[in-house]
Amino acid sequence: MHTLVEIQQVSKSFGTVPAVSEISFQIPEGSIYGLLGPNGAGKTTLIRMITTITRPDSGQILFQGEPLTEKNALNMGYMPEERGLYKKMTVWNQLLFFAELKGLKSAEAKEQAKYWMRRLDIEPWAGKKMEELSKGMAQKVQFLTTILHQPKLIILDEPFSGFDPVNAEMVKELILELNKNGSTILFSTHRMDNVEEMCSHLAIINKGKLALNGETGGLRRKKFALEYEAGFKSPVSFSGQDFTPVKETTSPDGRQMYTFRLNNEDEQPALLKACLNAGNLVHFTELLPTIHDIFVQTVKEQQ
Repeated sequence: MHTLVEIQQVSKSFGTVPAVSEISFQIPEGSIYGLLGPNGAGKTTLIRMITTITRPDSGQILFQGEPLTEKNALNMGYMPEERGLYKKMTVWNQLLFFAELKGLKSAEAKEQAKYWMRRLDIEPWAGKKMEELSKGMAQKVQFLTTILHQPKLIILDEPFSGFDPVNAEMVKELILELNKNGSTILFSTHRMDNVEEMCSHLAIINKGKLALNGETGGLRRKKFALEYEAGFKSPVSFSGQDFTPVKETTSPDGRQMYTFRLNNEDEQPALLKACLNAGNLVHFTELLPTIHDIFVQTVKEQQ
């Protein structure tokens, strides 16, 4: 997988306050990359440097292997957390204005605007001013201004804020579709369920520094504590066995659940055999940490 954006030892301060400190990581082309961190961690500052809104004090950012320039921003779409649409402008004029700013010719801008307005079911609001729209409808328009010019890199800061569950699901499906069609997605969010479901890679930033980054599945396995869960139809005994449960619970449907912690992966076949010999085994699975668990653990370790 080729690298689309490479961040090399990037630092940025505002006065005497460091916002980002010597951060380095790569965003693979075609990935959905989650940028995570607590409030004030430096995520927005980093995004603003990637989009050329501001410049690093030191270090550099490469786009497709070349030093980042303002021209590269034409191949990006950025949806900030604090929305930036013109309240007195109609939806239609808003879409055309931003599309043409990103280099589309008038005819192509109109074609793309019509297509995406149909996709997001906002055609009836084309002549409405932004100030007349609900928060969720305005959010749809903001999303369209971000993707209308078919950018290589789509940057979304809290993209699901303001959406009801139905529209959030619609936008989520569109993001996955855009990614499938070749766009790389970078999004910052506090919704760990979205990261869990969508992101192939992630980076966690805390106090302006990179705390963790990599492929999502690999990071989950790296943080794996060699724990396994076995479920049985009824209580069983492990006395005389080589394995002792570290936790025992009863599920809502009445199954008896046992958690085991191993010393190394080589013990897994023997544990499975012991569970089968105990009888009434319903399921046996490894317990990988959630992205939420990894995020909380990583931030706490930095404190």
